[in-house]
Amino acid sequence: MIWRDEADCQRMAEQWAAMLGPALRQQASIVIELHGTLGAGKTTFTRYLLRALGVQGRIKSPSYAVVEPHDAPGMSIWHFDFYRFNDPQEWEDAGFRDLFGSPGLKLVEWPEKASGLLPPADLKLTLTPIDDTQRSVEIQAETALGQQWLQQMTHTQGGVHG
Repeated sequence: MIWRDEADCQRMAEQWAAMLGPALRQQASIVIELHGTLGAGKTTFTRYLLRALGVQGRIKSPSYAVVEPHDAPGMSIWHFDFYRFNDPQEWEDAGFRDLFGSPGLKLVEWPEKASGLLPPADLKLTLTPIDDTQRSVEIQAETALGQQWLQQMTHTQGGVHG
């Protein structure tokens, strides 16, 4: 798929929120990995998704804190950025195992830095810049629930162009 501009990114985030919201309100545990180079649009997509899920207030990148918690109506959300993550012991010390084992949405930027520690991702979103505004978008699923959502997405692509 191709995002022609940021509006396509926003439309896809809103579609994902409509699809994921009901499962999150039923206390599902959902892991979404966000792959791409610096500036690919991972954090931009995350902000649009969080807004569409009902997160209010400032949404900042967890680049230095590694994780930022967010609350939305009836759901818990954690946004992880493992870009500066170097020590697997930090995983245990920070209680990330418990967070990933609890209900809620876990959005993970730079998941390869925590390789071997993360549970399987329900969905993997890979963003590749084509130019200043366009992005190539690849979506993969690693779980049965993710496969279900991926099939749902292919039927409702809407604002995303393939």
